[in-house]
Amino acid sequence: MKNSLPFKANTLLAKLGLLAAAATLLAGCASPTPPIEQLAVSRAAISSANSAGGNEFAPVQLKVAVAKLDAAERAMTAKNYALARILAEEAQVDAQLAGAAARTAQAQKAADAVHEDSRVLRKEIDRKTK
Repeated sequence: MKNSLPFKANTLLAKLGLLAAAATLLAGCASPTPPIEQLAVSRAAISSANSAGGNEFAPVQLKVAVAKLDAAERAMTAKNYALARILAEEAQVDAQLAGAAARTAQAQKAADAVHEDSRVLRKEIDRKTK
C-alpha cells in the first residue's frame, strides 16, 4: 500500500501536466476576437472630448486620440486584432485626457470670469463708498 500512493500521485500529476499543456496549446491557437466594442467606446470618447471643447482647449491630446483610433481601424482591416485593441484602448484614454483637459480649461476660464466680475464689483463698491 505504501507504493500505490506515490504511484497514484505521480499519475495525477502527469494528468494535470497534460491538461495544463493542452490548455496552453489551445489558448495559443485561439485567435483574438475583433475589438469592435472597444472601437465603439473609443469613438464615443473622442466624440465626448469634441463636445467638451477638445478642439479648442486640448487639440494636441484630441489629435493623438484620433490618430490612434485611425491606426486601430487600419489594424482591424489588416486583421491584427491584438494591435487594434491596444490602439483603441490608448485612443480612448487619450480622448478621455483631452476631454478632462478641455473641461478643466473651461472651468478655469469660467472661474477667471467670475473673479474678474467680482473685482469689477468691488471696484464699483469702493468708488461709490468714497
